[in-house]
Amino acid sequence: MTIAQDEVATITTKHPGGNATGVKFGEPPAVAPEILYEVKAQRGETLRCKGWKQETILRMLENNMEVAEHPEQLVVYGGIGKAARNWESYHAIIDALKNLEDDETLVVQSGMPVAVFETHELAPRVVMATTNFVRPDWKTFYELHDKNLTIFAQYTASPWEYIGTQGVIQGTFETLRSVANIHLDGTWEGKVLVCAGMGGMGGNQPRAMTMLGGVCICADADENVAKHRLEVGYCDVVVHDFNEAVKLAKQAAAEKRALGIALIGNAVDVLKKARDTGFMPDIITDMTPAHDPLSYIPDGLTVDEARELRKTNRDKYFKLAGASMIEQLQIMNEFYDKGVQVFEYGNSLRKESRDAGMPVDEAMKIPGFVAAYIRPLFCEGRGPFRWTCMSRDAGDLAKLDDVVEEMFADDDLVRGWIQLARKHIPIEGLPARICYLGFGQRKAFGMRVNEMVRSGELKGPVAFSRDNLDSGSIVNPTFESERMKDGSDLISDWPYLNALLNVAAGADLVAIQENYSMGEAVHTGVTMIADGSAEADVRLAACLTTDSGIGVVRHAQAGYDIARKTASDRFTKDGVQVPLWWTPTATFGPDDAKAPHKQTK
Repeated sequence: MTIAQDEVATITTKHPGGNATGVKFGEPPAVAPEILYEVKAQRGETLRCKGWKQETILRMLENNMEVAEHPEQLVVYGGIGKAARNWESYHAIIDALKNLEDDETLVVQSGMPVAVFETHELAPRVVMATTNFVRPDWKTFYELHDKNLTIFAQYTASPWEYIGTQGVIQGTFETLRSVANIHLDGTWEGKVLVCAGMGGMGGNQPRAMTMLGGVCICADADENVAKHRLEVGYCDVVVHDFNEAVKLAKQAAAEKRALGIALIGNAVDVLKKARDTGFMPDIITDMTPAHDPLSYIPDGLTVDEARELRKTNRDKYFKLAGASMIEQLQIMNEFYDKGVQVFEYGNSLRKESRDAGMPVDEAMKIPGFVAAYIRPLFCEGRGPFRWTCMSRDAGDLAKLDDVVEEMFADDDLVRGWIQLARKHIPIEGLPARICYLGFGQRKAFGMRVNEMVRSGELKGPVAFSRDNLDSGSIVNPTFESERMKDGSDLISDWPYLNALLNVAAGADLVAIQENYSMGEAVHTGVTMIADGSAEADVRLAACLTTDSGIGVVRHAQAGYDIARKTASDRFTKDGVQVPLWWTPTATFGPDDAKAPHKQTK
C-alpha cells in the first residue's frame, strides 16, 4: 500500500552532507552525516522496516526527535538527555532498524549501535545499556562524554520512550492531590504553588496545578522555553515581573480561578523576592535540571552567559551551580520552617546541594515526593504507564481513552484522570496518553488493545512504555527509594531484576541506565508493542505482568501492607508466586538463638 506524501516522515535539514548508512563493516563514513533540525514520526500503514515491531521502535525514535528540545544536538529533554550518541550513530540506528529481521536483536551501547545478533522471534528487537560506568561522578562522566564514549540517558530520552511534557504530568497531579489531601483539606482552589523549571519535565507543573483548580507561578530563566510551554498549552500567561506574577496569582486565588503563570527569572532570584517581600505561597517545589548541574543555570548568569561558560570553564560552572543550588535549597528550607509545604520533586536538588558542601541534615531537611506522597501508588503496581498510537490518528487515542474509562469505571483514580487528560492535555507528536494503571490493569488493557489492532478497530499498532520512574524499575536513595520501610534504599537489585524479567518475558525493547542523580541511581526502560499478532498476545501477557509485578514484589518484600494486600488479592490469577517473605530477622547459622540444632548420632 502507498500513502499520501503528508503521511511520510518529514525531515528538514540545514546542514549539507550525506549519512552514515550503507557503510561496510569497519569502515568510517565517507562524508559527514546529515544533521537534522526537524523530524516528524511517520504515520500510516507503509513499513520501512521488515516488521511492525521494528517500524514501531523506529517511529518512537522519530517521535522522540519530533518533540525534542534541541533535535539538532540529539538532545530530547532533561538538560542533555540524548536519543543517540552522535549523528553517525543516529543514522546507523535507523539503518539497522530498517534492516533488522524478526529473529535479530540490535544492541545499543550508550546511544551507539554496536552489533546485531541473531536471537529468536520472542527476543527483544532492541536491548540497550546507557551511562553505566564504575566510579560514577560528574567529572568522570564528562571525561567519558568528551571522548565520545557515553551519553546522558535521562529517563526516556535514550530508550526512545519520551512522549513530550505529558510524560510526567500525572505524577505531578497525583503528588499535588496527595499534598492537598494531607495538608490542605483536600482542595487546591484558592491556593498558590511557586516552583521553577519549564523544560521537558518541569513544564508540566502549571498545567497539573490548574487541572486541580489552583494557581501556579513557575519560574524559568529562559524566555524561549517558557514561551514554548505557552504555545503548546501548558501555561496560560508569560510575565517578566515578579510583582505582576504575584498580583495575578493573588487575584486568581481570591476568585478561586485556576491559572498557570510562567515567570521569566532565575529560581533563586524568584525565591529571594518571595522571601524578602513576605509573599507566602501554599506550596513550593522545584523542577529545574539540578540533576545535571551543567544544565542548571546559576543565579547571576543569563542564559547566554551560562551557555558560554559551559564551553569555556566547566569547573567554574560546576562551582557556581553548586553554590546557587545551596542558596536555593536554603531559601526553600526557610519557607519549610515557616510552615509552607515544601518538597523536592525528584530533580536531585538536595543530593547535588549535599555534594556541593551543604551539611547533610540541612540538605535533606525537606521531604522527597515519592516517600512523602506517591509510594502507596507504587505499592499497587501503579506508575506512569503510557501508550502511543503509531497511526498518528487522534481518533485511535480517543478510542483507547473510551476503553480505559469503560474497563476501569470503578477506579476513580484512572477514570477521573482520563476525563481530565482528554480535556486539558495537548497532543505533542504521536498521540499518546499517560495513566497510572496498576498491576493487573496493564495486562488487561494491553490484551484488549492488541485485539483492537487485530480487528482493525484501531488504524495502527500501539506501543506501551512507561517512565523509568515506575513501581519496580528504579533505585535512587535520595529520590524513589528514599526512606524505604526495610532500609533497602541503596539496594539496586530491583531495576536489574526488572530488566532481566522483561527480557525473559519478551519485551520488544529493554534498556538499563545509571545516570540520574549521577552515581546514585539505576533505572530501566521498556517498550512493548501491540501489533495485533498472536505473538504479541504472548509478549504482552507476560511483560505487562512482570514489569509492574516486580514493583509490587519489591514493596511487599519491604513490608508495605498495601503491597502485601495487592499481592494477596491479585498474584494468584496472574501466575505469580512468592516463595518467601522477607523479615528483619532470619537464621544465618547454628549460632542463631532460634536456629534448630541437628542432633548427631
